[in-house]
Amino acid sequence: MKHFGIFILLFLILSCGRQQQEKISTPWGGVIGEENDTSSFDLDDIERSGELIALTLSGPETYYDYHGRTMGAHAMLCQRWADHLGVRLRIELCRDTAELLSRLEAGEADVIAFPLTADSLSPGWMVDSTKQMLTASLKEWYRPDMLANVRSEEQRLLKGGGVKRRVYAPMLNRQGGIISRYDGLFQQYSRSIGWDWHLMAAQCYQESTFDPMAQSWAGAKGLMQIMPSTADHLGLARSDMNDPEKNIAAAARYLKELEGHFSDIRERRERQDFVLAAYNGGFFHIRDAMALAERDGKNPHRWDDVSFYVLHLAEPEYYQDPLVKHGYMRGSETHGYVKSIRQRWQQYRGVKGSPANSAPQKSKNAKHRNKFQS
Repeated sequence: MKHFGIFILLFLILSCGRQQQEKISTPWGGVIGEENDTSSFDLDDIERSGELIALTLSGPETYYDYHGRTMGAHAMLCQRWADHLGVRLRIELCRDTAELLSRLEAGEADVIAFPLTADSLSPGWMVDSTKQMLTASLKEWYRPDMLANVRSEEQRLLKGGGVKRRVYAPMLNRQGGIISRYDGLFQQYSRSIGWDWHLMAAQCYQESTFDPMAQSWAGAKGLMQIMPSTADHLGLARSDMNDPEKNIAAAARYLKELEGHFSDIRERRERQDFVLAAYNGGFFHIRDAMALAERDGKNPHRWDDVSFYVLHLAEPEYYQDPLVKHGYMRGSETHGYVKSIRQRWQQYRGVKGSPANSAPQKSKNAKHRNKFQS
C-alpha cells in the first residue's frame, strides 16, 4: 500500500458500525426521539483531553515493562509521537490482533501501535479511519528511519549496564570482617523483616556496588536502586532517595511487602528467592511463571522449578500463553540477579561485622575501589 494505505484498510469495517445512536430525553426521562452521532474523537479532542490511547501486544519488539520503564520499539516510538503531540500516552495490552481491531472499531483507542502491515511509509500501525486529523498527523510526523533509530536506542540502554555508579570492592575490609560502610544499617533494618543482614548486603552490592549515588537510566536511585514510583509508594521522598539510611529503610519495607505477596510459599528460604526475583523483575511476572510451572506439574513454590519459566517468558510460546497475564519479560536478567545474590551471600555469611566499625566514613571510601563488577 502507498501513502498510509493501512489506514484505509479498515475504513469499510469501521464506517459500517461506527455511528452511534444517542437517545434524547425529556427532563422527566421520556425518550422523544433518536439522532445519529457521527462525530469522531479526533486530534483536537485528544489534545484537549491530554491523552493518546494506544493498543498493542506484549513482546520484545512491541511493548514490555522493564524496571518501570516502557520498552519495546513500537511502544517507545509511540511515546515519541505522543511527546510530539504534547499529550501523555496510555498503552493498553490486547491478547491478539482480533482484539486490537475490535477495540479500535469500538472506539476504545486512538491507534494500534503494532505492525499490522509491512508498509515502508509507516510503522505498520492503524488509526481509526474517521480520525482524519490524527491520521494526517502521524503521516506528517513519521519518517522511515524512526523505528530503526528507536531500536538502536533501546539496545544502547539495555547493553549499557543500566546503572551509573562508582564500583567499590565487594568487601571493604576482609580481615576486619567489614563488608561495607553500611553494615550497621543492614543489620538494623534486616531485623525488621527477619532477614540475614548478609543477604541484604549481597543484594545491595548487586544493585549499586555500595554506591549511594548510583542511578540507572530508568530512574532508580541509591544503594538499593529504588524507582521513583516505588519511592512514592513507600513514603520515601524523592529528595531522600540517595540518603543511605532512608534508602535502605525503604528497601526493607518493600522487601517485607513483597514477602506478604508470597505468603503462600511457606518455606522461608524459597520465599526469599521469589522476593528477590520480584524486586528485580516485578511481582506479576513471577506469578505468571508460577502459574506456568503449576500447569506443567512442577512445584510453583520452588524457585528451581519456577526459574525455568522466568527464563522462558522471553519466548512467544510462553509469554503468549493464556495463563500469562503480564506478557513478555527479560527473564534472563532476573534469573541471573537471584543467582548472583545467592552466590555473594554465601561469601558474606561468615562475616560477623560490627555496627561500630560500619559508620559511613567518606574519607575511606576512595581507598577501596576496584574494577570488580558483579
